[in-house]
Amino acid sequence: MVGGIGTYFLEPCELFFYPKYCILWAVPEISIKAEEIFYLGSFPVTNALLVSILVLIFILAVVMVFRKKLSIIPGTLQSALEIVIEEVLGLSEPLMGSMKKAEEYLPLIVTIFFFVLFSNWAGLLPGFGSIGLYEPHGEDNIFIPLLRAPSSDLNLTLALAIIAILSVNIFGVLAIGLKGHLKKFFNFKDPIMFFVGILELLSEGVKIVSLAFRLFGNVFAGEVLLTIIGVLAPYLFPLPFLFMEVLVGVIQAFIFSMLTLVFVSMSISHEEAH
Repeated sequence: MVGGIGTYFLEPCELFFYPKYCILWAVPEISIKAEEIFYLGSFPVTNALLVSILVLIFILAVVMVFRKKLSIIPGTLQSALEIVIEEVLGLSEPLMGSMKKAEEYLPLIVTIFFFVLFSNWAGLLPGFGSIGLYEPHGEDNIFIPLLRAPSSDLNLTLALAIIAILSVNIFGVLAIGLKGHLKKFFNFKDPIMFFVGILELLSEGVKIVSLAFRLFGNVFAGEVLLTIIGVLAPYLFPLPFLFMEVLVGVIQAFIFSMLTLVFVSMSISHEEAH
């Protein structure tokens, strides 16, 4: 039986917890849409949503374990993390205007960076996209991957971009007040400033689209590339592309978090309030 790119053989079966589905190893079809794997009541849970929850649990567990091992004399891991934080603060200070402000917004930037990073890397793990559920559907057979990289789902990247831009605007209100923040979008001093404010308001939506599609496009394209290369030339040939995707994952996480940092610095500025 041919399924997507590659070949796999399946036999109908029934499991006590999932009738008419089988666990299998296969090469999946290339699907832009995240596949639904089960329902919580009427709420569908997709493979990308499932992995995003697992990524959050993993990050939370690492943070809790790492917090207990913090010491005045840092070990290797703590020293490496401190170097990363110092570099991020070094990049943030010129944008924020002071080290105090850089430290204030550091948790948001670091959280976004690590969540996007692990969401990007998740799709490179063995079994992602190739182990899943088999569903007979009439004369056709549908393969549903059990695991999928969260960043390869446009819904999740849109949600993450919306959260980032909402956070940016909330920080703007907290920094310069509601009136000062709204003046950036609704300025009635003269027609030119009013038009500029409307453009600023529209740019908030453009930021969301830009963040979401940049991350989704790069990660999804990388997964498609690895799938095709793995089928056409398996074994050692995909390794260079795999290392390239590891690097792309880091770069995309860095870009997403740094753009959020730039948007925060613009939002908390008092330029429009003067």
